[in-house]
Amino acid sequence: MPNIKSAMKRVKIARERTLKNASARSALRTTLKRFEEALASANMDNARAALAKAVRALDKASAKGLIHKNTASRKKSRITKRFNSKAKAV
Repeated sequence: MPNIKSAMKRVKIARERTLKNASARSALRTTLKRFEEALASANMDNARAALAKAVRALDKASAKGLIHKNTASRKKSRITKRFNSKAKAV
């Protein structure tokens, strides 16, 4: 444990940010999982809405620095491609 006041503050801030980032990352994963479930259910209206939410969540996570912008772009591309292929099949 640090003795210097500013170092103590940095430890506290780091702990708070870690919890906040973990929560945001978990929410992002949940959003992506909900899209997967909607896609599996073959209800394309729900899947379309879930896709929009997932893309928005990825964009927000990328903007906040939670994930890299290329990672967000790759994930958006993959889920959109999967949605489109499923939509063509139905």
